[in-house]
Amino acid sequence: MVLRLVFIPKQVEKFVFALAENPIIDSKKTDPVVVFTTSPSKKEDALRLGADEVVISRNSDEMQKHNSSFDFILDTISADHDINAYLNLFHHDGNLTLVGPPTKPLPVSAFSLIMGRRSISGSNIGGIAETQEMLDFCGTHNITADVEVIPIQKANEAYERMLKSDVKYRFSIDMASLKSE
Repeated sequence: MVLRLVFIPKQVEKFVFALAENPIIDSKKTDPVVVFTTSPSKKEDALRLGADEVVISRNSDEMQKHNSSFDFILDTISADHDINAYLNLFHHDGNLTLVGPPTKPLPVSAFSLIMGRRSISGSNIGGIAETQEMLDFCGTHNITADVEVIPIQKANEAYERMLKSDVKYRFSIDMASLKSE
C-alpha cells in the first residue's frame, strides 16, 4: 500500500476518489470531492479527511444519482470491481485513471467508452524524484496520513491481520524498534 497524492487539472469540475482505502484529500481544494467506497464504516473517516460526499458503491440508488456527472475518477481499487459501473458516471470525454492494478483483467464495455467518448488510463506511482516531490508537497501543506505504527516484532501479526482485512489504515513499522530486536 502506498500514499497517493494526485495533482488535478484546473478544468476538472468534479474530482472523485473511487477507493477501497482512505484517500488523502487537500482541504484547500476548489472542486467537490466525492468518495466511493463499499464500506459504510469508512464514511465518517472520508468526511473527516475532507470529502464533500461519500457514496456507498454497492447502493445502486446512490450510484445512479451521479450518472453523467463526473469528468475524472481516480480509481485506487486494487481488488476486483465492476469498472463499468463507474464509466456510467462520466460526462462526455470523462477519464478514469487506474492507479490500483487489480489482480485480474477488467472487463470493459466498449459501448460505454465509445458512446460517451470516455477513456481509461493508468499511472504508476512514479520514481524517486516524483515520490520526493509528493513528500515535499505533503510537508509544505501539512498533509499527513492516518497509519497504525507497529514495532518490527509485530510484522508477522500485521501481515496476518492484513490477510483477514483487519486493517483500517496502512501499517508503518517503527524503525526504532529494530534496535530492541
